[in-house]
Amino acid sequence: MEVGRLPISASLRGKLISAGYTTFASLSSLSPSDLARDLKIPESEALEILKAASLDCGLDKLDKSNVIVNGGLPGIGKTQMGIQLAVNVQIPVDLGGLGGKAVYVEGSFMVERALQIAKASIVEMSNYTELLKKKNRVCQVDIQPTDILDNIFYFRICTYTEQIALINYLDKFILEHKDVKIVIVDSVTFHFRQDFEDLALRTRLLGGMALKLMNLAKKYNLAVVIFNQATTKYVEGSFQLSLALGDSWSHCCTNRVILHWNGDERNAYLDKSPSLRSASAPFSVTSEGIRNSASNHKRIKLM
Repeated sequence: MEVGRLPISASLRGKLISAGYTTFASLSSLSPSDLARDLKIPESEALEILKAASLDCGLDKLDKSNVIVNGGLPGIGKTQMGIQLAVNVQIPVDLGGLGGKAVYVEGSFMVERALQIAKASIVEMSNYTELLKKKNRVCQVDIQPTDILDNIFYFRICTYTEQIALINYLDKFILEHKDVKIVIVDSVTFHFRQDFEDLALRTRLLGGMALKLMNLAKKYNLAVVIFNQATTKYVEGSFQLSLALGDSWSHCCTNRVILHWNGDERNAYLDKSPSLRSASAPFSVTSEGIRNSASNHKRIKLM
């Protein structure tokens, strides 16, 4: 829905559009201070804008933490993807998996959803073992859904200082839990977008945190998956998908995948990789978790 229909003054609507905020979704992950800074208006006016957007699109009826976590692309599936990875990393080595454990950082982890995905994963592993038996390969799945939950170490953080402290602590934690094979941060930028006015300090802190995460991946031979928020910005005469905190943070990653909507279908676009060509694949969020999509929609240009 467009911001042009908001019950605010024409000058404020103009400032929103000039700053690249054209839809209600692009406002959903902002704090009043963030919006005030971007529009160069008092924070009280920014608060009124966000309230008007919330009332007009029904956001006041939603769980606000979920809206913020979804970022500029509501319901695209970032958290669902994170939970799926935390489950998949536990697939036994005999079945081609890592047989590892997961660290999940942030406040959007849903136990009930993880249990649902774990149950579906066990069913698929059991089906695969039956296939292996037909090929005279012995393999048995002796895993319960609660076992999968027990192997996900969940850390809830509420401020950017807690986030930094936890990243520093992970080195010691993983040293004591060497079966951890993946660290998931969902989302890495949320606390740094809330009431953080010293942009130079924010850049330094994020850079230091990125370096620590890269060192963890190299030192312990594990995967670090970080989810970033996205919004819509007006760039060079058109509205484009823009990553929260800018491109500089995203360049810290070895591989970058952008989750986006192509019509009414979810797509994962490999935007950056040292070894793979850029490509796009449709996917679905189902009751069993993340699954391939049967659609043949073509890739669209994002950036």
